[in-house]
Amino acid sequence: MRKAMAALALLTMACGGGEQAAQEDEQLAAAPQTGVATAATAPGTGVVHEIQMMQNPDGNYMFQPAALTIKVGDTVRWINVSGFPHNVAFYEDKIPQGAADQLASLLPTEGKLGPLLGALLTQADETFEVSFINVPAGSYGYFCVPHEALGMVASLTIEQ
Repeated sequence: MRKAMAALALLTMACGGGEQAAQEDEQLAAAPQTGVATAATAPGTGVVHEIQMMQNPDGNYMFQPAALTIKVGDTVRWINVSGFPHNVAFYEDKIPQGAADQLASLLPTEGKLGPLLGALLTQADETFEVSFINVPAGSYGYFCVPHEALGMVASLTIEQ
């Protein structure tokens, strides 16, 4: 893995990525590789809940469970099971009023595609975690960007 990261760093420099890109690649190579995208915030203090991102045998794309209720401080771990690529993207108009900035700050920055979008997971068993610390209670609607049109939508209810 480290050889691959070093090769990536050299390729980035050769393609004009510059010193900053090389430094970022060196930092990535030095970091432990877990296959887990994690938030830069403190870990949650509650329960860890798991949601599978998958394509079922009928060919339908889904989050399993599609509806989950947690407490503020709990962590949700989305697991890429099948039918990838998958990600988690929150609807701006389906989250509590005033929650967008706090939610955006909790999402991992690695591979982030937008303020309320998580990284695209392309491999089986990759995970994406968010610790819902200090967020407003309420309903949070989310979807998978590549599969939203195919019905891959879900909701998360956060209680105090």
